[in-house]
Amino acid sequence: MTKSILIIGGAGYIGPVITSELLGAGYDVGCLDLFLYQNQPCVVPFLSNPKYRFTYGDMRDRGALDRALEGVTDVVLLAGLVGDPITAKHPDIARAVNDEGVRSSLDYLVGKGLDKVVFVSTCSNYGLIESDELADETFPLSPLSLYAKSKVAAEEHLMAKKNVADYSATILRFATAFGLAPRTRFDLTVNEFTRELALGRELLVFDAHTWRPYCHVRDFARLIRAVLEAPREKVAFEVFNAGGEANNLTKQMIVDTVLAAIPDGKVRYKDHGSDPRNYRVSFRKVRETLGFEPSFTVRDGVEELLSAMRAHVFDRVEQDRNFHGNYEIEYPVP
Repeated sequence: MTKSILIIGGAGYIGPVITSELLGAGYDVGCLDLFLYQNQPCVVPFLSNPKYRFTYGDMRDRGALDRALEGVTDVVLLAGLVGDPITAKHPDIARAVNDEGVRSSLDYLVGKGLDKVVFVSTCSNYGLIESDELADETFPLSPLSLYAKSKVAAEEHLMAKKNVADYSATILRFATAFGLAPRTRFDLTVNEFTRELALGRELLVFDAHTWRPYCHVRDFARLIRAVLEAPREKVAFEVFNAGGEANNLTKQMIVDTVLAAIPDGKVRYKDHGSDPRNYRVSFRKVRETLGFEPSFTVRDGVEELLSAMRAHVFDRVEQDRNFHGNYEIEYPVP
């Protein structure tokens, strides 16, 4: 039977890239999205494709979720207020969506005859690691932000369904995304640093020697597909860090990568920023279990972003600021 995959929250930064990957593989793809960031243009390229179906609505709305689930075999759950700043700015909405919405949706999917449910979590769950140790999937979680705490709670809620749910659940802890997409975000480190320096602005970098893992959005899409196509016994109720060791980098390393292409870029450094996260991540499990390694380095992402900027693709980022970053949301009162 041909897979029919529903992406909940599929019209954001990463969702349309996953959509393209899955449609290209011949699957039917559905999207349920509420357009929190006025990101309606992200679905337009797919609407004429007979293998694509869009449903407008909130995952907390059972009627909308039922309509979106019609004929679906697998679900990818991306939806939520994504990132530390937006969740800190709207904590009540974040709790309604990232806690209540996610967990109630995972509950509601039980008994729907689904094959796989892929839940997208975050490597931010590791928080602050002061040693040189690489965090694998068994490393203690130490979430620092409301966003990461919600992800950890959702992971625990999902893993408790191991002997209850009829679906096979997989948790992917995403590294920080970068790269071109229909809704390219410029409030994420690699994309932000590249754009600021390309525009000739002085870039202020906090805590330049803190480590994070990064991953291109197209590699995330490839990994989602790999999980959906893998034998259930390989991925059922498993957690995978999503990325590759080559993209474990400090902020200084990212700055240096951009400066290699823009040697006259202006950078100022400052310690003790508001985000203390510092962690390097092991991706051995996803590599050995699913044969997954990223195809794109941070340097590749910087080069493609610079090429797009030079071609005037992003001339209207300031006018469409909220489309290109998770700054403000339009959400009904919870």
